[in-house]
Amino acid sequence: MNNELEIENKTLKIGPYEICPVPTGLFGLDGGAMFGTVPKVLWERSNPPDEKNRISMEARGLLLKSPGCNILIDTGNGGDFVAKYGEKLGGKFAELFNIHSDGPSLLKSLEHHHIKPEDIHHVILTHLHFDHAGGGTTEKDGKLVPTFPNAKYWIQKANLETASKPNLREKASYYPANFQPLIDAGVLNIMNGPQENFLPGISAIISDGHTLGQQVIKVTDGSNTLLYCGDMVPTSTHVKLPWVMGYDLHPLTLIEEKTKYLSEAADHSWYLFFEHDPYCDAALIERSGNDFAVQKRFWL
Repeated sequence: MNNELEIENKTLKIGPYEICPVPTGLFGLDGGAMFGTVPKVLWERSNPPDEKNRISMEARGLLLKSPGCNILIDTGNGGDFVAKYGEKLGGKFAELFNIHSDGPSLLKSLEHHHIKPEDIHHVILTHLHFDHAGGGTTEKDGKLVPTFPNAKYWIQKANLETASKPNLREKASYYPANFQPLIDAGVLNIMNGPQENFLPGISAIISDGHTLGQQVIKVTDGSNTLLYCGDMVPTSTHVKLPWVMGYDLHPLTLIEEKTKYLSEAADHSWYLFFEHDPYCDAALIERSGNDFAVQKRFWL
């Protein structure tokens, strides 16, 4: 990665929560799709593509670890994602998205933090695209069930409705196997709009630019604040306002949302946590004229 900024190692705690990144595995998406109208000559400097024009992407969840409550935000592709769909997707799906079968996985990363699936109390899903919700269900005795048997799952009503009846643009990203077992098990908590402190120190902000009903998660104790950006700002390269994805349903809406929340992040030194950046976990940003730039990058 061509970057003049060094990446710092940092331990972060917000309120009662230890901030623990949960990498679930690398995959690849077309660089042109990830950067929309931005010319390749610009984006390839920071995100070099492979021979098929795919850039490396992480599917990074976040564990908020505390003595009485463990909260997981997003679940990645799911280690057994391809197995869920059998021959329908199979190897072609894995090849298309360059899904790595080696390296980190959701359960391995949780184990690194001494957390077992039954130790998770809440799972917050930003939205139900497969690379965010794929690890939330798993196969047991030939049936798909919640991966985290003691957890309540949280999703926005608008996104569940979108996932249940996806538009043609997003149909390839939403799969009932990632959410229907949660409904069947009665563990899916449905929220309708922004929510302040729906869990201690945790609020949901609505972002409709990428997909309807995405919830960006804010974690704060009044002194330190972290924004789990989801696909509003998927990588640190995307802090530039015009740098939006070809996947985004409403690019102008997304730019308005980025302007609002990145302004707060820059002015109040919020940590931005990136779900898809393979080169860092988080960053602090600063204003740069009428735009924004990364000030510091971190491994947490």
